[in-house]
Amino acid sequence: MNIKVVGIDLAKNIFQVCILLEDYSIQSNRKINRTKLLNSLRKLPSGTLVAMEACGSSHYWARTFINLGLKVKLIPAQHLKPFVANQKNDSNDALAICEAAFRPGIFFVPIKSVEQQDIKSLRCVRSRLIKNRTVTSNQIRSLAGEYGITFPVGRLKLKPSLFYVLEDATNSLTFVLRPLFKRLYDDMSLMDQNIDAIDNEIKSLCQLHPRYKALLSIPGFGSIVAASFMSEVGTGEQFKNGRQLSAWCGLVPTQFSSGEKIRLGSITKNGYSELRVLFIYYDLNYK
Repeated sequence: MNIKVVGIDLAKNIFQVCILLEDYSIQSNRKINRTKLLNSLRKLPSGTLVAMEACGSSHYWARTFINLGLKVKLIPAQHLKPFVANQKNDSNDALAICEAAFRPGIFFVPIKSVEQQDIKSLRCVRSRLIKNRTVTSNQIRSLAGEYGITFPVGRLKLKPSLFYVLEDATNSLTFVLRPLFKRLYDDMSLMDQNIDAIDNEIKSLCQLHPRYKALLSIPGFGSIVAASFMSEVGTGEQFKNGRQLSAWCGLVPTQFSSGEKIRLGSITKNGYSELRVLFIYYDLNYK
C-alpha cells in the first residue's frame, strides 16, 4: 500500500512522525530523535507528501525535506484543532496533521526561502527595537512628570527636548535622575541607530527581489510594507484573486449568515497580524 501523507509534529529534539496510507490506515505513529529524522525520511519514495504545522522551524524543515525530493505542505495552526480527537498529545497531533492536509479550502502557508527568512528576521528584530524605544519614551515622560518636567508630544520632539533638559542646570532634576536620564537618552540614540541600520539592510535585500519595484508602485507601499509582503506572501501563487489574499490577511468582514439573512461584522483578523496592521496603518496615512 502506497503512502498518502507523512504528518510530522515538530519539536526541538523529539519529533512525532505519523505515516498514513492511501486506505487511511496508519502504518506507524512513533517518536523519532532529531538526529535520526533525516535518515528516516530519506527512505521515503521521491515525491511523498510531508505535512507539518506552520510553527517555529517549520520553514527550515520544509526546505530541507524539499531538497530530499519530498513534497511539503505547511498547515496553519487554526485548521488543526478540529482534527485533534480525544486527548491532546504528540501522537494525536501528528495524526491530525495527516487528516488536515487534505481538507478542502485551506490556504497552506507558503514555504519561505532563505532570503525571505532573512528579511523576516530583520523585521522581527526591528519590531522589537521599536517596541523597546516606545517603552523607553513613555518611561522618560512618566519619570519626568514626577519632577514637574513635560515634553512636547511626539517621539521626534522628545530627544532634542530631553537633551536641553539635561543641559539645563537650573531645572528640578536631582543628581540621581540626571545621570539616569542621560542613560535613557543614550539608549534611545542607540536604538535609533540600530533601527536605521536594519532599515537599510532590509532595503538592500529587497532591491534584489524582482517584485520589489512593482510593490513600491502601489500607493501607500514603502520599503517596510513591501518587505513584509514579500517575506510573508512570497509569490502569491497560492491565491486565485485579491479577495482570497484579503481573506488570508484577515481584512474581510466576518459573516453571520443563515438562509436569506446576511450579516457582516468587523474584519476577521485572521492570518499574520503585523502584515494586516501595516496595510491598515499605511492605507489610513496615505488617505
